[in-house]
Amino acid sequence: MHLEKRRVGKKTKFYLAHAMRVEGKVKKIRIYLGSNIESVNKKRTEAEKIIRERIIAYEKISDPFRHALNDEEMEELKTLEAKGEVDIRHLNDDDWRTFVKSFVYDTNAIEGASVTQTEVKEILEKDQWPKETEKWEISETYGVKDAVHLIRTTTDHLSLELMKELHKACFRNSKSFAGEFRKKGQEVGIFSQGKIVHRGAPSHMVAKLLKDMVSWYHKNRKKYPPIVLAAVVHNQFETIHPFADGNGRVGRLLLNNILLRHNKPPVNIELRNRHEYYAALRDYQHTGNIRPMIELILKEYRYLKKLIG
Repeated sequence: MHLEKRRVGKKTKFYLAHAMRVEGKVKKIRIYLGSNIESVNKKRTEAEKIIRERIIAYEKISDPFRHALNDEEMEELKTLEAKGEVDIRHLNDDDWRTFVKSFVYDTNAIEGASVTQTEVKEILEKDQWPKETEKWEISETYGVKDAVHLIRTTTDHLSLELMKELHKACFRNSKSFAGEFRKKGQEVGIFSQGKIVHRGAPSHMVAKLLKDMVSWYHKNRKKYPPIVLAAVVHNQFETIHPFADGNGRVGRLLLNNILLRHNKPPVNIELRNRHEYYAALRDYQHTGNIRPMIELILKEYRYLKKLIG
């Protein structure tokens, strides 16, 4: 880090700056400290802390496919598809109804919802609400169903607007911030057994990192197999954690949206595989390893084939 001086009219403005290489390009982080030495001395310590946070965030997040599969692993993935491990046929209406009920139950249950699988079926098929269930849980049951309908009908592969639309569909009647990314200063972390296991990206970096992710996807969507694209985007989205709450459900919807846009059937991460799912996310967030998530998606595809025959 170094101090930069810029002459603006009769004033000299001071900045704390740091240059780093991101995806082969030099990126400069610069924070304004003030126009006098007293201000510089007062703000420098905090500015150094912010720059260090940004460096760590960029190292972890800015390259979603930083630990790419090697040629042998890519070939294995293509072979699995060729052997029919992933069924690419279109689901019929009955298949979709079966999938939606399973997906709504599992994706909400992973996040702690109390609505049972039988109750989800009664809500979606008969509009019959469990008497002891909170209204917000009922709302999110319908909301996730609406979000699935959205990914079935949209032509948008990946965009910030789509992320907001999916979040709003899921939580329009349960969260006041539905459809809104975290505001500056609003930081989030994931806790397990009283310990923080993951911190979302700094709030001031959320929009930029999401745009980088979208750009990466559109740049590589014809280069990598759909399952790889879906796994990377999902894991990257969860790493950034752009919403104050509801990131898991939106991330799993984005995963399926990408699969559908590439003519692959959707996949349901089941509650019974929750620990394997969390472990795959942590592996990516700590080491950049995407393979555990790909393996879980393939595992769920095999189960889906049995479920719908």
